[in-house]
Amino acid sequence: MRHELITQAFEDGIELRRQCLEILSQPLLDAAGAIVDCIEGGGKILACGNGGSAADAQHFAAELVNRFEINRRGLPAVALTHDASVITSIANDFSFDQVFSRQVEALGRPGDLLLAISTSGTSNNVSAAANAAAAAGMQTIALTGRDGGTLGSNETIKFHINIPHNSTPRIQEMHITCLHIICSLVDQHMFGDKP
Repeated sequence: MRHELITQAFEDGIELRRQCLEILSQPLLDAAGAIVDCIEGGGKILACGNGGSAADAQHFAAELVNRFEINRRGLPAVALTHDASVITSIANDFSFDQVFSRQVEALGRPGDLLLAISTSGTSNNVSAAANAAAAAGMQTIALTGRDGGTLGSNETIKFHINIPHNSTPRIQEMHITCLHIICSLVDQHMFGDKP
């Protein structure tokens, strides 16, 4: 085992957090505001991603539906990544590129919001979901890494939180940090400092 690897991982993470602090404060505030507006307007959050980003989508939906740091009423959120029957039927009958967009077409309504997570920004099925959300009258928050990829350059996406790094683990670490910050901002805005 190498202590250098451990030290480098922590140092890279610390440096990336400093960099993100400089560039992401306003995008995080904007994203949290969009979620608050969606929920207060009677809408719901749909979330999607692949692999680790699928886990992040489920984690975020769970924080909203259950609770984050305070006891409060549940907030409407659905991860589009958890129903194996739906995902495999769409992948089999259509294609894997449509596993999220078909669900957005079925569940999304004007005023709802899509959280689209892709470490690379190039996941075809996540990009297709963002396009379906725009067609349904929904806004999208894109959470990406690297240069943002095609998802980050999609002109229908108003809210883009990009982690400017090339390491998938470091990007994923910052994604969950950003999602936790958004949860805190949403809770604070909607519920104040209730215990």
